[in-house]
Amino acid sequence: MTGLHNLIIPRVNINSKESISYAIELVKEYDFDSFIIFSSDIVKFDKVEPFKIEDFYYFINQISKFKKHHYLYIDAERGFGHRCKDGFLYDESFIGQDSRDLRLVFDKINHELKINKIFCNLAPVVDIDKNSENLLKDRTLGRDVDEIVQNAKIFLKSCSDNNIVGCLKHFPGHGAIKGDTHDFLASSDSPINEILELHAKSFEKLFQECDLVMINHGWYKAFENKPKPASMSFNIITDLLKNKMSYDGLVMIDSVRMKSLANNYSESEILDGFFSAGGDLFLDPINPIQCLEYIAKIANKNLDYFQSRINKVLDFKSKFKYHE
Repeated sequence: MTGLHNLIIPRVNINSKESISYAIELVKEYDFDSFIIFSSDIVKFDKVEPFKIEDFYYFINQISKFKKHHYLYIDAERGFGHRCKDGFLYDESFIGQDSRDLRLVFDKINHELKINKIFCNLAPVVDIDKNSENLLKDRTLGRDVDEIVQNAKIFLKSCSDNNIVGCLKHFPGHGAIKGDTHDFLASSDSPINEILELHAKSFEKLFQECDLVMINHGWYKAFENKPKPASMSFNIITDLLKNKMSYDGLVMIDSVRMKSLANNYSESEILDGFFSAGGDLFLDPINPIQCLEYIAKIANKNLDYFQSRINKVLDFKSKFKYHE
């Protein structure tokens, strides 16, 4: 089956010439055209050295030699400065801000991404910050569902006007999780009604505004009796998100390098679990070539399903005018 590379988004560490060379190999030898931009091999924001803009331009020039159209994803919730030392970084809280002021900030963030040929800003964060122990501090867009939805609509309109794809994260609401899934398989004791009416509600109200949702790696005990991350849960991805909430867009896994997954599963187990649960985009694998080989094996057992996933991703890419 051709086109399976469209379901995998590898990392490129702009601070590493070796990582850039490997990314170009993936482009030349395996036809990859989508990457997530990082400045290190560490997932967490507060432990990385931002890259220089000239190193980013070097990567752009290299990939452009082989792919006229490429699709770059980045975590820029507060601006390109999350990853690039020369980029804009908003350093105040989004909460309680005037909507007109927020629109100006969001436009500054997304316009800078546009001129740097970024395809997707992995934002906004629409979680309710309840139990996250500072993981969501200054990241989420409001104190309650109404404020989050209002500000997220402004953010997503800014994305659209700047020809940037947005992404709702981290379904079904990381604020229900006690602990940091970057470090371990953190869990939620919240009952189903609290998940539906509080933590997942902002997502549901924004589905008409956004075609991409990121699934987190927390264990929601209301949906899974035994430890299982949301990103590998059929009950959450298919039964809740797609069936109960009627979401019809793409489902992306959060970085598979996070310890909540990496400390408990092999990469092939994560891949199998995610796609079996109903996922679409496999983000940030350590071994993208091995993942591509493995997904080819499981795709042969369900050709129609995987072809439909590929077609959906290609349609998603085609909706957005490429930044020439």
